[in-house]
Amino acid sequence: MFIQTEATPNPATLKFIPGRMVLDSGTMEFSSPESAARSPLAERLFAVSGVTGVFYGADFVTVTKADGDWQHLKPAILGAIMEHYMSGAPLLADGTAASDDARDEEGEFFDEADAETVEQIKDLIETRVRPAVANDGGDITFRGFKDGIVYLNMKGSCAGCPSSTATLQHGIQNLLRHFVPDVQEVRPM
Repeated sequence: MFIQTEATPNPATLKFIPGRMVLDSGTMEFSSPESAARSPLAERLFAVSGVTGVFYGADFVTVTKADGDWQHLKPAILGAIMEHYMSGAPLLADGTAASDDARDEEGEFFDEADAETVEQIKDLIETRVRPAVANDGGDITFRGFKDGIVYLNMKGSCAGCPSSTATLQHGIQNLLRHFVPDVQEVRPM
């Protein structure tokens, strides 16, 4: 098994591409060893000293480190991913490969009068933003819309990335303001 690695805009996060599907659809994020209990792979990765976050995309896994050098962490992470896939264990302890998408939608907030605007915003995020952000090992999901402000949740390599503010304000905000005149600002949540 050959696992490729790619740098992300976030120096604390590295993208691992195992050459096979990781998740059937959507994304999944683990921000603590406790949250990783539902995934044998995430548990293995959190067992590597220095790992502080794990994120699954369709065909990649991003791993975030607290400190330390990738040169020392990378072999242990590659080993954990390889062991997982060679063992044939399921991605999730319950045998499913369901994403966090349904849970993400539960906490959404917006006025029903803005439903059409929100649909436009979600469509732009889904078709133009999420694919680009996935290339960098992360994800951005819609959280809410109120008083002209779009609230987004940043995951994977995007969470805590030094360039995330620039991405939000110059990239995503400009895109949404161009296509949806009601949008005045974009903020992380």
